[in-house]
Amino acid sequence: MKTNLSPQGDFRYSADRAVEVVEGATHAITVTGVSTMLALGIVLNIIGLGFFCWVLFTLAIYALPFFVGMTVGLYAHDSGTGPLGAIGFGIVAGAFVLVIGQTIFSLVRTPILRIAVALMFAVPAALAGYYATFGLSGLTLTSDPWRQVFAVIGAVVIGVTAWARLAASPPDGSSGHGRPALS
Repeated sequence: MKTNLSPQGDFRYSADRAVEVVEGATHAITVTGVSTMLALGIVLNIIGLGFFCWVLFTLAIYALPFFVGMTVGLYAHDSGTGPLGAIGFGIVAGAFVLVIGQTIFSLVRTPILRIAVALMFAVPAALAGYYATFGLSGLTLTSDPWRQVFAVIGAVVIGVTAWARLAASPPDGSSGHGRPALS
């Protein structure tokens, strides 16, 4: 049995028929659909929150130099140095505190002094963690006691993380002479 697949009869292509088919088609754009935008928004929010937490934990050690630089900059601005002078003094003071902290922490070998220097950097980090967590919890929680609880938990976690990062360099100098833990 032989089957003929060629068109039979009066079957011809024409421009009129092609236009009718295209005009009658429905456009289903799934990229701008409600469910796609909702899923994309959730994924991007999770990525953004993860990035913010990574930045918070990474930069928590630098809270003390930032606080010192900000205080010196504000004092310099109140003294009449102007905005550029205040920014310059603040950057110099923050860098000075960071360099002094790195130097002391890398050169001192007694555990008590290393703990004291680590706490000097970890306590402002915990304070910054408290306020960051308190602000983030304000976006989702309305109860003030629960905001305080989460803020204290965030302060403890960020303070302990900053202290652990500072205490990570061994005091015996086996990692190289004067390797600062703050860099």
